[in-house]
Amino acid sequence: MKNMIKLTILDGHAVNPGDLPWDFLKKYADITVYERTSPEQVVERIGNSDAIFLNKIQITKDILDSCPNLKYIGVLATGYNVIDLDAARSHGIVVTNIPAYSTDSVAQHVFSFILYFTNQVAQHSESVMKGDWVKCPDFCYWNSSLSELAGKTLGIFGFGHIGSRVAQIAKAFGMNVICCTRTPKPDMPTPVSFEELLKCSDFLTLHAPLTPQTTNIINKQSLALMKPTAYLINTARGGFIVEQDLADCLNAGGIAGFAADVLLQEPMADDNPLLGAKNCIITPHIAWAPYETRKRLQGIAEENLKAWIDGNPINVVS
Repeated sequence: MKNMIKLTILDGHAVNPGDLPWDFLKKYADITVYERTSPEQVVERIGNSDAIFLNKIQITKDILDSCPNLKYIGVLATGYNVIDLDAARSHGIVVTNIPAYSTDSVAQHVFSFILYFTNQVAQHSESVMKGDWVKCPDFCYWNSSLSELAGKTLGIFGFGHIGSRVAQIAKAFGMNVICCTRTPKPDMPTPVSFEELLKCSDFLTLHAPLTPQTTNIINKQSLALMKPTAYLINTARGGFIVEQDLADCLNAGGIAGFAADVLLQEPMADDNPLLGAKNCIITPHIAWAPYETRKRLQGIAEENLKAWIDGNPINVVS
């Protein structure tokens, strides 16, 4: 192998809070790991590195202009909008991402949300732990409506890897599946328009890419087309949703509930209108975070780095 390259990981904590060592990279590079890096520290920490790994660190033209030795950027995520790709190209820097590593974990998270709404397990367990079952005159009780998934309609907006996996799971539950996507596939569920998707779905889950056309697509007008008994789920991109419109809709009973793992601003702002909204549950962007998923991400990152070192880069986005 050629002389060791210098590799700097700028925000290692995002992928590895301590349970997945970076030692596997030492056979390729002299590595430096920073748990977190502020915008003001980026240029200094990149220094004369040949390569960097990052998850959410913004890399601008000014940063690249200040780091003439940089030749490779490995984004430790599928999305790569944190990188100024035009600037990277102009500097001849290879940029790679991690595609399709979290398909199973995100699809699993979607159904954890769906089952939260249909089975109310947490709510009933809390009730039992407070002593309500001890005081109950009957052998069982339920203090909120429960429902089966079989026969319900799941609407999927976007039909890539994750949307396809969600459809497979839904069919195993006996759900009817409909789909709205810009790129129809032969094996996809029943294709419908976006308006039909809104009107017909008992559960609507978002899995499209964020583009100018899909930004703010969930707004006052589109929410008004949904059933008042319908649930909306977003594990994809916060930018799909006008959050104030959604909060108003939830508080007015326009839809039955909303679950999200992503928001427009992350970390969440303390004045986000969804804080305290009715029938709203939010997790802190963890759908991608199971141990196995992050280990898979690291494995693909290693493959990307090795391929670049060998002169045959893969998963290149610039």
